[in-house]
Amino acid sequence: MYVYEINEGDRESPVYLRFSPKQTQNALGDLVPFTNKVYHGSMEKRLGITAGICVLIQHVPERGGDRYEAIYSFYFGEYGHLAVQGPYLTYEDSYLAVTGGSGVFAGARGQVKLQQLIFPVKLFYTFYLEGIPPLPQELLGRPLHPSPHAEPTPAARACEPHATINNYTN
Repeated sequence: MYVYEINEGDRESPVYLRFSPKQTQNALGDLVPFTNKVYHGSMEKRLGITAGICVLIQHVPERGGDRYEAIYSFYFGEYGHLAVQGPYLTYEDSYLAVTGGSGVFAGARGQVKLQQLIFPVKLFYTFYLEGIPPLPQELLGRPLHPSPHAEPTPAARACEPHATINNYTN
């Protein structure tokens, strides 16, 4: 399964909470709660949202980014949700563990590859899921090539009924 996560600037997300006395740079313990929109990898359907929190573990100036520990969920309307946890590296691809799910994702395990396309507004995910029956065809299919230039179709962005899943989470 493939999905794009996009911050379209309309959800007041993310919020960067600095807890370090080093206010001029990111530092250990800073928190970043977030929620973003999720689209099918083809960008033809709105699937739902992500919601979670990242804890800064290490500022890595020589790599031009940060290492976070991330805990979040992907909400897919009446299909249920997937929970993930693990490293989120802003300077290279990351692999997070799929820690469970609900609905059609109940019992899910595996991993998800996170590709940072435009920090922090566009990410591409490839899910490698185990422990569940085959997913509904509506969630599968060929994705667009992961690209910073990929955009949702106008119908998906407008959440027109034919371009969303049933009861998608907003």
